[in-house]
Amino acid sequence: MAKRVVLAYSGGLDTSVAVRWMIENLGLEVICLSADVGQEGTLEGNREKALGAGAIAYEQLDLRAEFADEYLAPIIKANALYEKQYPLVSALSRPLIVKHQVALARKYGADGIAHGCTGKGNDQVRFEVSSMALAPDLELIAPVRNWGFSREDSIEYAALHNIPVGATKEKLYSIDDNLWGRAIECGEMEDPWAEPPAGVWQMTQLTETEPREVTLSFYEGVPVGIDGTTLPLFELITTLNHIVGSYGYGRLDMVENRRVGIKSRETYEAPAALALMMAHADLEAITLERDLQREKIRLEHRYAEMVYDGLWFSPLRLALDAFIDSSQEFVTGDVRLRLEPNRCVVVGRRAPKSLYDYGLATYDSADRFRHADSEGFVRLWGLGVQTWSAVQGPGSKNS
Repeated sequence: MAKRVVLAYSGGLDTSVAVRWMIENLGLEVICLSADVGQEGTLEGNREKALGAGAIAYEQLDLRAEFADEYLAPIIKANALYEKQYPLVSALSRPLIVKHQVALARKYGADGIAHGCTGKGNDQVRFEVSSMALAPDLELIAPVRNWGFSREDSIEYAALHNIPVGATKEKLYSIDDNLWGRAIECGEMEDPWAEPPAGVWQMTQLTETEPREVTLSFYEGVPVGIDGTTLPLFELITTLNHIVGSYGYGRLDMVENRRVGIKSRETYEAPAALALMMAHADLEAITLERDLQREKIRLEHRYAEMVYDGLWFSPLRLALDAFIDSSQEFVTGDVRLRLEPNRCVVVGRRAPKSLYDYGLATYDSADRFRHADSEGFVRLWGLGVQTWSAVQGPGSKNS
């Protein structure tokens, strides 16, 4: 049994209770790691809470740039949307956190790492499979999965031990947010027929009503600028969250298939993520050769499923990244978005290596397309179908 563990510490209800519970029930020494991955205001006071609950050490790391450059950039290039909707908000931060948990375990001589995930969720898979890939020698501790507390029990346990938490019995939402978006579940939303209460939305409150256009610049598939201003990726995403979110755009309400085999009603806010991925896919439409684009679209869904299922550190992702990076060589250019209340659409795109040829596409006098070539092309293209029809299909019935 492990004697010292590094806990991924959010400062929320479950991880706050987990510190004291592991000390009292498992006899463990606990080091807490709080990772700044762009969440708003949730790390303030974490050190005091962690040490007050009995942790022997507390580390807080600013991982925003690393998160954006090494985890979000690949997702944008891959256009990875789980079940064609979800931009993998929570799934992406877990492998990064585990990477730094492992580093701290080596630093402090810990023999295990811990997380605050339940037995129903996806995050337990992401934390533990990532740890198996990076440090198979470390023991995995999952107190929330084993302690048998309901959410109400956890709130009472926190009160008993004077552990301050934001959750109450009256407002039992579970919220996870980072640079890439915000996930909200529990409470009224466990009924898939019920509309999410207006109060759960924070990033997408409609405050702007005058239409606006925003130009996003990409270099080899990665966003690099807004309206001509070059920004580090994590700053660009933060800025775009505020711009796009102020138009009320970026909400998702979906029933998704969890890795553990159950369906779950989830609500998300991801204004920058959805706007960037829409713009990136649009830029690919004029820069990727047809068959390359089609094959990439086919693999995008597999990439998203793999990341959702906790396989960030896997040979398949590395292999797919090699393909995707190769595909992005000429995905450089600009995409113009138009923002209106509750709406964001692409209205223009341009690229120095665009495959869009005006002379081939136009129907006006500048047309360079050789129309006469199409007669033979169509005849040969349809020859197989014509032969089938005459022998076995609709045409054979007239024989």
